[in-house]
Amino acid sequence: MTVVILTKNEERHISRALGSVAQIADRCFVIDSLSSDKTVALAEAAGATVLQNPWINYATQFNWALGQLPSDTEWVLRLDADEFVTETLSEEIKEKLTTLPPMTKGVYVSRYMQFLGRRIMWGGLFPIRVLRLFSHGHGHCENRWMDEHIIVEGETAGFSGEIIDDNLNSLSWWTEKHNSYASREVVDILNQQYKFLPHESVAKLRGGQQAGIKRWIKENVYARLPGGLRAFAYFLYRYVLRLGFLDGKEGTAFHVLQGFWYRYLVDIKLHEVREYLKNNSSDVETAIKDVLGIDLRPRAESE
Repeated sequence: MTVVILTKNEERHISRALGSVAQIADRCFVIDSLSSDKTVALAEAAGATVLQNPWINYATQFNWALGQLPSDTEWVLRLDADEFVTETLSEEIKEKLTTLPPMTKGVYVSRYMQFLGRRIMWGGLFPIRVLRLFSHGHGHCENRWMDEHIIVEGETAGFSGEIIDDNLNSLSWWTEKHNSYASREVVDILNQQYKFLPHESVAKLRGGQQAGIKRWIKENVYARLPGGLRAFAYFLYRYVLRLGFLDGKEGTAFHVLQGFWYRYLVDIKLHEVREYLKNNSSDVETAIKDVLGIDLRPRAESE
């Protein structure tokens, strides 16, 4: 099995991520987008192969990485630098991966998140089932600017073990990152309407997996609700109806910031771009560049 991790200044996390797969990975590839810290040195010290490639977006970078893997690569595990594989999942991969039927090309696992050191258990979010393990040549990252999932050609199976998302950076870093995420999500929302870029989606209601059902609801129900109001309604759903308040002080911070502030920020940025389009003789790609600072057809550049 080959592990692929994308990095940019991940010296806090990379050793932990690589250490968590040390017993199950035949090879680890770290695709670095011009880090200025110790990420590359730490990855190489842990035995990973490091390739440098300037950043455009996650999907572009990950799919580029798949094209760099050796021809004898059989299975690929997608792991973010701030994630780690639990011992339970590690053992499950060792015991079950080689016994899967030949038609199985992807494996779903459970993913949890820790925020400010606390695992988020309420709010209807976690565990989320994500496809992270797939047969090389039968899967790729969907072409999106935000919230990318792996699309697999073939049947899938499920393991019960977990991947834990536990970012150790400061809250200031988190909010800055999610400000960038909000802009990227606006690109995907506008693309649904204007179709200026190829659009892929795992959205599937009937017979879909958890991520596909959530994406379908997001694109076909949530997207039709009034901007701003839907962010508040979503927060109430998570925090009150799905008992998010039981996650304690750290959980309250997470549900307010990720479930309301972030979603409201997306709506206001979307409103800002639409107002720009209304008041200027501009195409949507130019509006996105002028308002959000995102060049949709750039030469690859650092993240």
